[in-house]
Amino acid sequence: MSNRKESLLEDAVRYFEEGHGHGFLGTPSAQEVREGFFDLDFFDRHEVIEDKWVKKPFAHVSVLYDDENEIRRYRVTEPVLDEFERYVRRDLESIIRTVLRGERIESEEEKVDIFERVLEEVVESHGEAVGAETLRKLGYYFERDFVGYGPVDPLMNDDEIEDISCNGHDTPVFIYHRTHGDLRTNISFGKDELDSLTVRLAQRGDRHISVANPMVSTTLPDGSRAQLTLGSDIGMHGSNFTVRKFFDEPYTPVDLVRFGTFSVREMAFLWLAIENRMSIIFAGPTASGKTTSMNAVSFFLPPDTKVVSIEDVPEVSIPHENWVSEITRESGGTGERDEIGMYDLLQAALHKRPEYLLVGEIRTKPEVVRTFFQSVFTGHPGATTFHAESVEAAMNRFTSEPLSVPERMIDAIDLVSVQDQVMVGDERVRRNRNITEVFIPDGSDGIETNRLFEWDPGTDSFESQPDMARSSEVLRKLADDRGWSEEKIIKEISERERVLSYLVQNNVTDYRDVTAVLHAFARTPERVTEKIRDRSLEPERLRAENLDL
Repeated sequence: MSNRKESLLEDAVRYFEEGHGHGFLGTPSAQEVREGFFDLDFFDRHEVIEDKWVKKPFAHVSVLYDDENEIRRYRVTEPVLDEFERYVRRDLESIIRTVLRGERIESEEEKVDIFERVLEEVVESHGEAVGAETLRKLGYYFERDFVGYGPVDPLMNDDEIEDISCNGHDTPVFIYHRTHGDLRTNISFGKDELDSLTVRLAQRGDRHISVANPMVSTTLPDGSRAQLTLGSDIGMHGSNFTVRKFFDEPYTPVDLVRFGTFSVREMAFLWLAIENRMSIIFAGPTASGKTTSMNAVSFFLPPDTKVVSIEDVPEVSIPHENWVSEITRESGGTGERDEIGMYDLLQAALHKRPEYLLVGEIRTKPEVVRTFFQSVFTGHPGATTFHAESVEAAMNRFTSEPLSVPERMIDAIDLVSVQDQVMVGDERVRRNRNITEVFIPDGSDGIETNRLFEWDPGTDSFESQPDMARSSEVLRKLADDRGWSEEKIIKEISERERVLSYLVQNNVTDYRDVTAVLHAFARTPERVTEKIRDRSLEPERLRAENLDL
């Protein structure tokens, strides 16, 4: 038996011996856990690249290397049920479902409490002849299916997964893994099972899906976004769904440097620009990390800046007290509530006197795009994301029909950051392809661009324009506004590079620690740089000084 397999079984045995979980389900013996709980033979057949518990000791996930096909796969391991256990599961599940129908449930927290009470009642009245090993297994599956997200619950609990795609019945579910990219899982569904799960996911998002209304977009209780399609009228392979995961802890500028998405120097430049309320568009194709980057650089906004964010899907998450977060709303479909779109929220936001606007993808609705540019043009700087694969493509789309944004308004945008998913070796990663200035020179009518940073795919490194303090329009504008010399500009960027390098090198990744350092630098930069110089900087102590973090 492999060391890792033995370790997993020891984890499970110890969990029950220490009395965790629902005590009324009983405690299986060590022998029962070792011999009848899991099928772990894959440890002997495949190379395990990484593995972990996502719900200890019931749901385990691993990334495997498939030698035969020379690809990586993702495996979910859950308790194995024999024929008798499957029969008991169906019997008790029917009883639990019937009892829960009679309960009035008004919140997710209440749902958990009611489920646990009902489970205990049902086990006490109908599970007398069932052993502890079986009850523990069934207790996991009941909780997974009634309180969690059913068969995809282990995927939802893996914080390395960014999205989950089920493309139809009798086909594998795929995931996008933060480290390993697209991976096929060992999960698949029959037609009826997939239809049932699709309906249930819609219900978890408080939406109704049916043959008459077969397509639904909704937000799940954990904040993840689900796109659901029911039946084969639209989907050639039947029902399908995609879940874009929501993460409670946002990525920070330090994370993006560590991932290699940006260089330290690029991030230091963006820090100086965002801190001084320059406007920026994050462009790129689908799933290139545009919103993640916009969110991360928003950490650089001064701590007391009034920020207003507007989105279709709640993805922006910044550790900022003076922040108004607003989400669009679809109509109720019965006349009970009106639709509130991004255009409505943008118009209203201008009356809130925001110092910085964060707008979710502005897409192709002319009134939304024009309102964003108008708001920036009239003195409300901000950031947004846009689907375009280059600066030139973005500018062409903005100035052409149906958007037709006047070039003078586009001149209000300072920077465009273009991102993409690229291959580095045999891994798919996200990289910032370039950071480019957009401007109309004095006495000219046409938009010009100036590329400040560019990613070199040959070396997987970032190159910056030489003598940027003199050649950059953004830095020249900033120098004029602040009365700074070129030497001062260079010094300011270097100091921010030093801070970011320190955080990266010392593995300071907790968003609260990163925020504490950035906010301390905004208030007393000399103090922070001095502590870095003498290696006495303690982010935890800065957090304690700023208790709102």
